[in-house]
Amino acid sequence: MTTASLSLAQRVGLYARLVRIDKPIGILLLLWPTLWALWIASDGAPTPYLVFAFVLGTALMRSAGCAINDYFDRDVDLHVARTKDRVLTSGLISPKEALLVAAGLALVSLLLVLPMNHLVWALAVVAAFLAVSYPKFKRFFAIPQAYLGIAFGFGIPMAFAAVLGTVPAIGWLMLLANIVWAIAYDTEYAMVDRPDDLKLGLHTSAITFGRHDVLMVGICYVVTLAMLGAIGFMLGYGWAFYLGLVAAAAIAVRHLVWIRHREPGPCFRAFLNNTWFGFAVFAGIVVQTSVLSRA
Repeated sequence: MTTASLSLAQRVGLYARLVRIDKPIGILLLLWPTLWALWIASDGAPTPYLVFAFVLGTALMRSAGCAINDYFDRDVDLHVARTKDRVLTSGLISPKEALLVAAGLALVSLLLVLPMNHLVWALAVVAAFLAVSYPKFKRFFAIPQAYLGIAFGFGIPMAFAAVLGTVPAIGWLMLLANIVWAIAYDTEYAMVDRPDDLKLGLHTSAITFGRHDVLMVGICYVVTLAMLGAIGFMLGYGWAFYLGLVAAAAIAVRHLVWIRHREPGPCFRAFLNNTWFGFAVFAGIVVQTSVLSRA
């Protein structure tokens, strides 16, 4: 069957696969830090529209990012076992279609910030640039996961700007914490593809860290939690927030146990499980700001 003979339903199904609707982990890893910032900035009481706009905007931008990533990686993905059957790589949709899908999703997400202030608009443009440039950036940078952390965490300053009209120091510190967390979880992901990436001459943190990869993942988790703890201290948060960090630390330790033998299956499992790390931190913030502060 040629692509021209596909029905509308079949084509929509291919687009859904292009943007990873069936694999929401990427959306969640963007969403949790954004929600951390939104709840902290609003002291536990974000407006319904802001919650709606940031949740939907995160999902749309992540989906657009997947389409852009596959567009730039369509030749490389042919040589990686895990990605060779992606819809763009296998020719089920055209590169032009992938770009149109990405542009459409990005446009809708940008429309969501129109009711917000000018600072959010400016930050949204930066966020869009980060999403588009990441696939190229990872071709030459030794630890592209750091750049991914900026792209995945840019909802943080946007959330602070939407609520406060400015981005305070804790907003930038939270973004830095997210960068380090992204290095941790995406190194786990990169450990799965390391043999293929080495053959293709690509750059990843798993390759850069070499035999110290597990140690570096552990250090990144510790630094992430330390930064988040410092934010809690600066805000005067109590036991609920820190209990969330303790739960996140326990999850991180479990990941280190899983990846210690560098087997692809457990490494990928650890990567996927990072959504619970993000949720644990968020749960602590919600209880601290939305429950205890109103008790």
